[in-house]
Amino acid sequence: MVMKRMVSALAALAVGVGMAAGAQAQVKIGVVTSSTGPVALVGIPQKNSIELLPTKIGSLSVEYISLDDASNPTAAVTAFKKLVGDGVDAIIGPSGTPAAMGVIQIAAEAGVPMLAPVGGAAVVLPMTEPKKWVFKTTQNDDIIAEALVGHMKSKGVKTLGFFGLADPFGQNWLTVTTELAEKAGIKVIASERFQRQDTSVTAQSIKLIAAKPDAILIAAPGSSSVLPQTTLVDQKYAGQIYQTHGAALPDFLKLGGKKVEGTVLAASLMLVMNEVSDSHPSKKIAAKYIADYKAKFGAEPATFGANVYDAGLLLQATIPVAAKKAKPGTPEFRAALRDALEQIKDLPGTQGVYTMTAADHSGFDARGRELITVKDGAWRLVK
Repeated sequence: MVMKRMVSALAALAVGVGMAAGAQAQVKIGVVTSSTGPVALVGIPQKNSIELLPTKIGSLSVEYISLDDASNPTAAVTAFKKLVGDGVDAIIGPSGTPAAMGVIQIAAEAGVPMLAPVGGAAVVLPMTEPKKWVFKTTQNDDIIAEALVGHMKSKGVKTLGFFGLADPFGQNWLTVTTELAEKAGIKVIASERFQRQDTSVTAQSIKLIAAKPDAILIAAPGSSSVLPQTTLVDQKYAGQIYQTHGAALPDFLKLGGKKVEGTVLAASLMLVMNEVSDSHPSKKIAAKYIADYKAKFGAEPATFGANVYDAGLLLQATIPVAAKKAKPGTPEFRAALRDALEQIKDLPGTQGVYTMTAADHSGFDARGRELITVKDGAWRLVK
């Protein structure tokens, strides 16, 4: 009964953003976001950003079909199957890594390119036949982790505690962090996990503090990144706390308040636009996105929304290429679109510069991150 209601809700939430009449739209793009439920702080700016995507690319009009998976991986599968049945040419989404892992096979079997605005690198690494249809519009974990571990080493950190989600996002972060930390002479001496929906992580915090690590890394996206840190502070942990780019949203500052002061994370330049050089290839694009979002929704966008916006930029660059080879709505067009995405080179987005290859379906380099801290309730570059 629950699933029947969920499927009905998904169908009711299908919205054509752009060309309203499906018969007029030559390209159909599906979008799946978690605009309700525990991942909503990630999904809402993503859903909003759909309205900023181009409704015309070259000579082709574009229709966006938007579905909410309510932060439920099972509902994300239902949504993907519906969009595939609707004959979409590509799908942007879903919002969460667990949901994304669950729909990769569906996208691959249907031959529909999937642009995943999620944090976990597991959606594209290691590369497999199904993952050849997936392109990730956020920085892979190793790009971010390299900056964090580099900062730890410079500050003399020798021991590290890990506090991550018990899902693919947390697991990949533990794997990547442990490997990079060991190379830097830093030992991960304690690891604790938690669930997104947990309302208390006191027991895990006490265990981590008892291990006496010099620093602790929290690996969780959206609002779930806040509770572990506030709990550690309440339990009087005095070491340095690090966060991943999953914490890069305004609500991290609002919800965490003084308890997130001094946090160090690596994330997009969007958090520190005024401090980034005008020569950065992404600055003008990010500034336009922020201005357009604020004008439409009256609030600053989280970087998660920018990941959907960048998916639009990638499609804007590749749809005309694919259209030279086949007609939208056909398997040949979708295959050509996949091939064109894999050939993207030096394309600036809001988060950094994309250069895709057969082995790298995220495509970021060091220009896709800045080392950032929280000072006086605001984001500041680490200097």
